[in-house]
Amino acid sequence: MIPRGFIDVLQTKLHKGKAIVLIGPRQVGKTTLIRTLLKDKKFLFLDGDDATVVEILSNANTETLRSIISDYKYVFIDEAQRIPHIGLKLKIIVDQIKEVQVIISGSSAFDISNEIQEPLTGRKFEYHLFPISWNEFENHTGYIKAQQQLELRLLYGMYPDVINNFGNEYEILKNLTSSYLYKDILSLSNIRKPDVLEKIVQALAFQVGSEVSYNEIAQLVGVDKNTVSDYIDLLEKAFVVFRLNSFSKNLRNEIKTNRKIYFYDNGIRNMVIGNFSPFEIRQDKGALWENFMISERQKVLNLKLSSAKSYFWRTTSQQEIDYVEVENNQLKAVEFKWSNQKKATLPKTFAEAYQPVFLVVTKSNFREFLK
Repeated sequence: MIPRGFIDVLQTKLHKGKAIVLIGPRQVGKTTLIRTLLKDKKFLFLDGDDATVVEILSNANTETLRSIISDYKYVFIDEAQRIPHIGLKLKIIVDQIKEVQVIISGSSAFDISNEIQEPLTGRKFEYHLFPISWNEFENHTGYIKAQQQLELRLLYGMYPDVINNFGNEYEILKNLTSSYLYKDILSLSNIRKPDVLEKIVQALAFQVGSEVSYNEIAQLVGVDKNTVSDYIDLLEKAFVVFRLNSFSKNLRNEIKTNRKIYFYDNGIRNMVIGNFSPFEIRQDKGALWENFMISERQKVLNLKLSSAKSYFWRTTSQQEIDYVEVENNQLKAVEFKWSNQKKATLPKTFAEAYQPVFLVVTKSNFREFLK
């Protein structure tokens, strides 16, 4: 098992008078992480996928909850979004059964937020867990072995089961994509058009690193722009993709409203387009490297609980920067180049307007970017 950095964060939040909420896609290790956190403690495990658990908790009042919890000091509710009115039940536990630390996990930000946002206002610590980060991977395997697998990780991604089952990556990703990306997401929403979802995800996969036009995708798929927007919003809340908006502040010709969309995991992206050709012969090396680095940076910021915001930058005259990060009014401008031989320079207009730190991220120095 690859140790997760978030266990230290969660450890500091135990018995602070609030529920701990851990959200992230299926199969990234949420249950394993929480069980590891509680391994030396007596805890009650309640599975939101169990019909009996759902029925009992759905109808439980304060006294029933006291009876269920009994003498446990820790309660772990897995896939809590499956349980109707779970937010109200959690509020009762936090307010009325104060000696108990309740921890919940969920696979859909949309459903969890709908259920717990109002009842748990001021009563929760909420965190996101993503696939294994490069830093976690390297700390576990060592520098040399991690470096030897860099191209494999660019192809197959960082899901725990994928990393731990060398040689069976394709089969695991295929099952994960079909069961989670399509069946599970659709079951958690009111959208019932899997063919449309699949086409939109494929369109996004082919446009990694490029600006995404909802109008163009709508024409390609044969639906309206609002439908495309709804599906992409759903994919974001299910932690399949995330967007970077364009950065603009001072310059007249900066692009102000466009966005780029990236995948949280390269393996999912490659499965969507059905391409696991060896890295050295691929035409999309740059897109794979950019997606991998930006998704890994999001994991770093997430673990740090950072307030930094991520963007890309482009002007109408086609000057551009792959990645812009802003924290406390300090700017970092980043270009991604897989090959060390490819040169990159910071556009003069951006440099003069914002005085950023500039970094060219290659396979030789990317660890500096992931600090």
